[in-house]
Amino acid sequence: MIRVAILHGSGYVGRELIQLILRHPHALLTAVTSRTYAHSPVYKAHPALRGQLDLCFTNVSEFDASDIDLIFVAAEHGKGAAAVKAILNGGYSGSIIDMSSDFRFKDISTFESLFKVNHPAPELVTDFSYGQPELFAPYSGKYIANPGCFATGMLLASWPLHLNCDQAHVAITAITGASGSGIRPKPTTHYPERDGNVRAYKVFKHQHLPEISQFIHEGITLSMVPVSGPWTRGIWGTLHISALENPSQIADWFKSIYDHHQLIRLWPDMLPELKYAVGSPYCDIGWIVRDGHIVIGFAIDNMLRGAASQAIQNMNIIMDLPVETGLLPSAT
Repeated sequence: MIRVAILHGSGYVGRELIQLILRHPHALLTAVTSRTYAHSPVYKAHPALRGQLDLCFTNVSEFDASDIDLIFVAAEHGKGAAAVKAILNGGYSGSIIDMSSDFRFKDISTFESLFKVNHPAPELVTDFSYGQPELFAPYSGKYIANPGCFATGMLLASWPLHLNCDQAHVAITAITGASGSGIRPKPTTHYPERDGNVRAYKVFKHQHLPEISQFIHEGITLSMVPVSGPWTRGIWGTLHISALENPSQIADWFKSIYDHHQLIRLWPDMLPELKYAVGSPYCDIGWIVRDGHIVIGFAIDNMLRGAASQAIQNMNIIMDLPVETGLLPSAT
């Protein structure tokens, strides 16, 4: 069994990770840390886990990583790197999957400009591999920067363009549910403000755009309009490309890259619907070609494929298990 711990596990991503690990045939959850809920049963923060888990939160200062094989770090952006640095300074030698943005940007100045913080551990950034399983695995090491939720859908949807087009402008619109903003309430995520409403934010300057741009060649230019939607979980987005050479070949591009990946579902000649992706570990991608224009659509569960289940994929990869283990009923 893989002995697993979650640092800062009282938030939404921590809850999803706990539920997935409990169902994983080769993982054993040994510790979940939290300052706020230290020494309280895990179900105090996650009531749905009452009766499923006989475990109390460990105070971060009391956490002992000596017998842990893999640690998920579910801290906030700007605090993930500090948590990683602390456990490494304490002698930890196992694998790490960080859920924050702290190790996703190889250019530290970009990270610091976007998040308005000084990076806590710049010397560790190059030790982390960007954890997009279908595109970049197998990885060169045992430290993984788990991608962001918008970034997951956008990068998977745009990758065939990166590989097959010399030039294109891609206009992205993506709508996310309230859980993408985290467990702490904010005026813009307060549900009475979101219910029945659609609101654009961070237009052309969302942090997940430069996150994926570092992997897309310069001939492909990207613009993004992120939108808050009136639901709790899930992201639905479109990429609009016009005046593209050989648009009829797009089906072959997607199938050649993704047909052998079980956790990507292709929707030829149509755009995926959000409700079929929510609650699942899949990224659904579809496309429509009309009169020289292409629209590529994607749908993911931001808490699962955009965070926790993708982290489980990465755990499986670095632990030499089938990538879908614990995520699909037939995968053991």
